[in-house]
Amino acid sequence: MTIKEIQEEIIDEFSMFDDWMERYEYIIELGKSLPIIDDKYKLDENLIKGCQSKVWLYSELNNNTIKFTADSDAILTKGIVALLLRVFSNQKPTDILNAETTFIDEIGLKEHLSPTRANGLVSMVKQIKMYAIAQQSKLNN
Repeated sequence: MTIKEIQEEIIDEFSMFDDWMERYEYIIELGKSLPIIDDKYKLDENLIKGCQSKVWLYSELNNNTIKFTADSDAILTKGIVALLLRVFSNQKPTDILNAETTFIDEIGLKEHLSPTRANGLVSMVKQIKMYAIAQQSKLNN
C-alpha cells in the first residue's frame, strides 16, 4: 500500500468513533500491537528529542525500503508511534520524504493532544524524515 492509501485507511478507521475518548482508547490499543524494539536500540542516540515521554525510534534499510521499530514509556505515545510506523515503515525513503502527513489533521490528532504531546508528534515525524534522508543517501552511494 502507498503512504496515501494507508493514511486514508486510518482516516476511515477513526471516522467510526463518535468521541475522542474512544479514539484515545483505539490509539492505546494500537500501541499494544507495536512490535517491540530490540533493547540494543534503546540508546540515547535513538531517543526523539522534543517528546515529553521517552520515545526510541530506529530505522534500517531493507530492499530499498525503511523498516522502523520504536517504543515509548507512555501508552498514548506508544499508540501515536504505532500510527506513524504503520504509515511510514516499509516505504521507500523518497516516498517518505515526499509524503504529506494529512491524516494527523484529518483525524484531529494534533488538536486533541496536549501542547507537549503535539510537539512530540511533530518531532517524531521530523525524525522519521531525517532517517529517510540518511537512508536515501546510502542508496545514492
